[in-house]
Amino acid sequence: MTSPALAALLGLATGLSLIVAIGAQNAFVLRLGIAGRAKVIAPVVAICALSDAVLISAGVAGIGALIQAAPVALIVIRVIGSGFLIVYGLMAARRAFRPGSLDPADDVTNPRGAGSDTSALRKAIVTALAFTWLNPHVYLDTVLFLGSVANHQGPDARWFFAAGAVLGSFLWFSALGFGARLLRPVFARPAAWRVLDGIIAVVMVALGVHLAVGM
Repeated sequence: MTSPALAALLGLATGLSLIVAIGAQNAFVLRLGIAGRAKVIAPVVAICALSDAVLISAGVAGIGALIQAAPVALIVIRVIGSGFLIVYGLMAARRAFRPGSLDPADDVTNPRGAGSDTSALRKAIVTALAFTWLNPHVYLDTVLFLGSVANHQGPDARWFFAAGAVLGSFLWFSALGFGARLLRPVFARPAAWRVLDGIIAVVMVALGVHLAVGM
């Protein structure tokens, strides 16, 4: 039996250890955070963190067993997700060969200038949802792994573990999304965007191929 406080700290540490890594979702939030308005990045941060909260809670509640019993669902998500990641990676590669620049004093949504606020917000939200819910690793990490570890803490402490993991998600995405603005002076140069988009392209395509082959 784990004490509530210890379970919460364990959940926070475990959640951060899983989420603080180079991945499709983090790369997208980082890029958006560097270039985006607060009114664009705030909904994206909320979507990523709240999605984790829902998935972690589902895992603690026992939904993980249902996912394990329906492997076909994960296969479908894997196929769709791999295609999405590869396409996004190719788009990033194209940007790397045609880099833009960002004026730190210019509050824009993307490095090539501001477009419609509504259009930019809609695109960011749809992309964030796709990165979150079309990635089978998200289900494995949150619903299955964190849910399993949480349920080993005891019937009461498991929810404190879940609360710690959810807190870790909110802290990470908030720091990544809003803290990335500190890098805006660096990304005033097209070369900086070339490097970032090149890295994103490699990460996205690699993850997409990894999912496609089912490794």
